[in-house]
Amino acid sequence: MRHILSVLIENEAGALSRVTGLFSARGYNIDSLTVQTTEDPTLSRMTIVTHGSDDVIEQITKQLNKLIEVVKVIDLNEADHIERELMLIKVRATGKDRDEMKRMADIFRGRIIDVTEKTYTIELTGTGEKLDAFIKALDPAVILETVRTGASGIARGERVLKI
Repeated sequence: MRHILSVLIENEAGALSRVTGLFSARGYNIDSLTVQTTEDPTLSRMTIVTHGSDDVIEQITKQLNKLIEVVKVIDLNEADHIERELMLIKVRATGKDRDEMKRMADIFRGRIIDVTEKTYTIELTGTGEKLDAFIKALDPAVILETVRTGASGIARGERVLKI
């Protein structure tokens, strides 16, 4: 099962390496990883998307909590949460396909952020499933390049990840 771990970690050199090294050493896969400094510049927040049974995720959480740099870990899947991902996709858009591509971007609430004679670059945000659906709706031959950020997530309501 897919899990999103939100990790509060000290903002220092090598901290990211120790977290990814933990996953690597124990054979756990990271599907996506995003990191950003928090409102407190001494702390960073990692969003790690991984797969595993509840036992595996519990083991990962315990191992993360053993790292000196890790301040707090929560599994966002334990409660309601919001997640978003950003995708930039460059597509071929010539002739009559230009209108169709603009219509597709509008349907998925995407924004065309760069235009050339032959291409559009479209910005899309949403869940991974929404972004996958957009890609699936396109003819694979028109996709020139795709870049995705990986998921970022936050708990709904009063639940917060803070020290």
